[in-house]
Amino acid sequence: MTEISSENIKLTVDPVGKRGICSLVLGGVERLVAHSPIFVMRLRDLEGNTHLLDSTVAGCVSDSGDTFTYSSFGGDFGALSVTVKVYATDGINWEISVTDVPCGYAVEWVEFPKICLPCLKESCEIGGEILFPYNEGMLVSNEKLLPRYEPEFPSSGAYFTFPNMVSSQFMAYLFENVGLYIGAHDKRRGLKGVDFYPYENGLVLQMRLYSGCGYGQDFFPDFPIVWRACAGNWISAAAIYREWFEQNLPPKAVKLTENKSLPSWYQGSPLIVTYPVQGWRDYGKMEPNELFPFVNALPILKSMKEKSNTQIMALLMHWEGTAPWAPPYVWPPLGGIDGFNKFKDALHESGDLLGVYCSGFGYTQHSTINDYNNLDELAKGEVQKGMCYSPQNKPELGITCNPYQRVGYDICPASEVGRKILDGAFAPLFESDIDYIQILDQNHGGGQYLCYSREHGHPAMPGEWMTDNMQRLLKDWNEWSPKKIFGCESAAAEPFIGNLLMSDNRFELNYPFGTVVPLYAFIYHEYLRNFMGNQCGCPFEPRVDTQRYRMAYSFSIGDIMTVTLAPNGKLMSHWGTHDFEAAPDMDKAMEFVKHMTEFYNSQGKKYLYGGKMSAKSEFECETIKIPLFRGQEYSVLPRLLCSAWESEYEKTAYVVVNPESEPLPFTIGGEKYECPALDAVLIIKS
Repeated sequence: MTEISSENIKLTVDPVGKRGICSLVLGGVERLVAHSPIFVMRLRDLEGNTHLLDSTVAGCVSDSGDTFTYSSFGGDFGALSVTVKVYATDGINWEISVTDVPCGYAVEWVEFPKICLPCLKESCEIGGEILFPYNEGMLVSNEKLLPRYEPEFPSSGAYFTFPNMVSSQFMAYLFENVGLYIGAHDKRRGLKGVDFYPYENGLVLQMRLYSGCGYGQDFFPDFPIVWRACAGNWISAAAIYREWFEQNLPPKAVKLTENKSLPSWYQGSPLIVTYPVQGWRDYGKMEPNELFPFVNALPILKSMKEKSNTQIMALLMHWEGTAPWAPPYVWPPLGGIDGFNKFKDALHESGDLLGVYCSGFGYTQHSTINDYNNLDELAKGEVQKGMCYSPQNKPELGITCNPYQRVGYDICPASEVGRKILDGAFAPLFESDIDYIQILDQNHGGGQYLCYSREHGHPAMPGEWMTDNMQRLLKDWNEWSPKKIFGCESAAAEPFIGNLLMSDNRFELNYPFGTVVPLYAFIYHEYLRNFMGNQCGCPFEPRVDTQRYRMAYSFSIGDIMTVTLAPNGKLMSHWGTHDFEAAPDMDKAMEFVKHMTEFYNSQGKKYLYGGKMSAKSEFECETIKIPLFRGQEYSVLPRLLCSAWESEYEKTAYVVVNPESEPLPFTIGGEKYECPALDAVLIIKS
């Protein structure tokens, strides 16, 4: 038995008998509910078959106090060994290595250390909730609501992997008065599975490390998995990770207040107006609508600008001259370059902005919403060399948007052919003078898809090489087009925040699964800001006008407000809605934007642009119930939106936003205040 104590944690490991953790006392209470192997790993053979090994099947175990070595796994793995080290230094630290891997096998991933804690509080009396860095961030109190996706080839953007839709490499299990922080303190920020899942009568918190190894190669992660005790609230856990992040910044991450290369508009509070110029949805009849030619939108945008008294960014969907969402060949624009440039120049002359959605690293075999295809190019056989390869070492069709919008492959940007395709396809965009490109829409978080190729020059197994490659690629694109702001779908994951400075932060996707918390802004807001996005997949009932509520949340955490325009000139509840009759109130939305812009310019910018969120919050207000159209019946949410920011002289600045048409009361530290209708207030407290 090995016993280790640190802060409010007492850990007991039985490396030889149970081959795992046999006790975790946190806050003076035993929290372990089931035993599990201390590690599980997956290897692949040259045919792509998988082989699972764990600590319980090792024929030999040696124990030297804080280091345990597992070996004699039998068969082809008789010589393989796994060494685990656990020690107390500023928390409890775990390290692992895998050696003597047989030449016909590669370590794909290691899940380590495994620990089984109680089910969450909505299904277990002794349970708590999990702080999960998915999208903006959320607290999950019912594990049954959150779907689980096992990352496999071909890739899906919904996987709970970092750096993708999971933006940070940590999570926390929070009980009433104490919590367990689990973080991978990996400076290179390689690929990881950050997840939790049912196991026996509890939940396993998963930290899965993808090796990035080749066949016959040993795996030596050069970072620890760190466990720390924290208070029983999400900010306490997030503060631990933020401190590590600030001491170990990724490349190109610069505080906004120190970044001299940013365009002036980025520092303001523009209103993003996103809309399609073909069709009304992402599928179905796909012909030019009322907003094409592009200049047809100018009167509507002008009216919105006048009502809101703010700068406008038109963010186009379905603008491509090939087919909507049919990457990578998006250029020239629908109808040709001249009409597009006429629209762009008119926006710039009025002091407004133009951005476009692209569609990431897909390669379109054929569109399923019009007759566009690349079959002739594919028939030559060269293109396939740049696609993502399966574990069987061959290119296979992807699943992103298949078959709803396109059928095709996923490009591997680490391959010579793939990189050449992407550079050539995006060159006209980089060389144009548009203001913003969501270049990696459908590459959530800015990560690339899984590729197992042995021909591309990268390691056969997914891993940190993927992060390294994306950082190099994005750096090249930033330097190619230095005056442009780039973004991705969902907020940029941590390794790419210096490259993708404005992305669509999809906080709305979390509402059916838990309590939305501004985790992303808490950690990263000093270094970038995002926008609200087109709210695709918003779970709120579209017949209830929640447009201003969602705008208020986005604004309160320092992001840029967004509305989705329908081709008839009205607002859509969100992109992808089927109910076009239930349009949000345009006049109230524009009045709200007007007041938010005035507040931002007069009081809020100091905090909402590059400010540092405070770990202190004493805000209280009434709640409301917003109905959902899937999953739960409704979400219980605060009527007012509030964010807390560090201020001078150890004070806290509270930004309180009211999206409703009547004044609403609130308290801070027990003191009563009121926020005017469709407006915001700033409260400074000691």
